[in-house]
Amino acid sequence: MADNIILIGMPGAGKSTVGVVLAKVLGYDFIDSDLLIQAETGKRLFEIINAEGIDGFLEIENRVNSRIQVYHTVIATGGSVVYGPEAMEHLKSIGTVVYIQASYEILEKRLGNLLKRGVAIRHGSTLKDLYNERAPLYEKYADITVDEDNKGIREVVETIEQMLGD
Repeated sequence: MADNIILIGMPGAGKSTVGVVLAKVLGYDFIDSDLLIQAETGKRLFEIINAEGIDGFLEIENRVNSRIQVYHTVIATGGSVVYGPEAMEHLKSIGTVVYIQASYEILEKRLGNLLKRGVAIRHGSTLKDLYNERAPLYEKYADITVDEDNKGIREVVETIEQMLGD
């Protein structure tokens, strides 16, 4: 079961977009773990955060990601998955973790309303705070890091393919 590719990174880094294209190129299935969370709870991410709070959302995210059982699949995770040690241990056991790294400046341009987007950000924190908090976690869990700044989707996919040795 260790032939999956797990994409991690900040919201807006392009995990879902790159994931779909990568899955097509490799002939893999694709899942977005945020959609699994929404399917299990029947709520959109921001609704879960509003109802359960950040900690409640992170517990749900950790639980859902810890139970993913797939084969030959590209998995795009939510940006906060790295807060769940059980989820990350499980994901690393079933595949190669690829950190899609985007600079703070690029993310700031791409992201709109973080709360509407369902980003797990604590009250009073800024995008810069979130970036500084999460970047070391992404680096800790990554088997491969791909810098996507100033690259198109196809170029990012090709870089991942080369780094995976496919």
